[in-house]
Amino acid sequence: MNKINQIAWDDTVLPFQLDRSDIRGRVARLDGVLDHILTRHDYPAPVAAMVAEIALLTALIGPTMKLRWKLSLQVRGTGAIRTLAADYFAPEAEGAPARIRAWASFDAERLDSSKPFDQIGDGYFAILIDQGQGSTPYQGITPIAGGSLSACAQTYFAQSEQLPTRFHLASGHSHLPGSGPQWRAGGMMLQTLPGQPQQAGDGGSGQDGLIEAADILQGAESENWNRANMLLDTVETLELIGPAVGPTDLLVRLFHEETPRAYDAQPVEFGCSCSADRVRGTLSIYSAKDIQHMTTDDGKVTADCQFCGAHYEFDPLSLGFEATVDENGNPLDPKGDQ
Repeated sequence: MNKINQIAWDDTVLPFQLDRSDIRGRVARLDGVLDHILTRHDYPAPVAAMVAEIALLTALIGPTMKLRWKLSLQVRGTGAIRTLAADYFAPEAEGAPARIRAWASFDAERLDSSKPFDQIGDGYFAILIDQGQGSTPYQGITPIAGGSLSACAQTYFAQSEQLPTRFHLASGHSHLPGSGPQWRAGGMMLQTLPGQPQQAGDGGSGQDGLIEAADILQGAESENWNRANMLLDTVETLELIGPAVGPTDLLVRLFHEETPRAYDAQPVEFGCSCSADRVRGTLSIYSAKDIQHMTTDDGKVTADCQFCGAHYEFDPLSLGFEATVDENGNPLDPKGDQ
């Protein structure tokens, strides 16, 4: 039964609705995707925990947006964990998988035994939505606060979108019979529409006056929200991570009195948008002198993708706005044409 659940729910996001409470949500399982992300980097334990959390948040938030291209979560901090970044690429066709990638930068010498989140320090949590060519990217920012990335995301939705939102996440190494250790993560997201929007400038009851769900919902909506959250608080780590308990079984276990309604699951996979052409485009703003400073002793310009580890090598004469040859080594005329 465990194996059946694992096959059925590996790397999926299941949308659902609680009809009695008028609350929507998602259950996410990241198994092979998360293992792919983390095993390609030798992250220390606290960094791996933060990468797992931001990847899972991205998987849960991405499908809630009407995306044509990409949603990104970014964290910048002053602590030992300097940067966390994750991207969710919308499915390219009906029924196709969404793609996720994640990455972190850190100062290994500054890592200590404190909680992983505390090692981010002061900084900001940002959600960016890019609908692709011809659109203006959207960016929403909230301060690092609340003790977890989940709390930061909840604050963003309450503060910027007036949407009470709750996340419950878990991750770790799984040791299933007959297989080696593998990273697995699971999480649930609850979200409801606001009953009475908080006016800008009113302030909220959260840390530093930030708005929380209690500042938005009133009356029966508040009671429904609190009841659903209390039920979510009873979830166990192994129920979230799986694979012994499937997401649909988990919904029934937690919310059977709320009349849960599940929809079609969205598959996700690891995916990176890096390419040689993108690297060339990034370097196109540099002069020949700048490119020369990037050239290695053996006469190449190299680049490595932080997300997937892909390695690229280029002829320096083919880079920048003063390139003299194309990517195949063919001479360009002074105007940059063949």
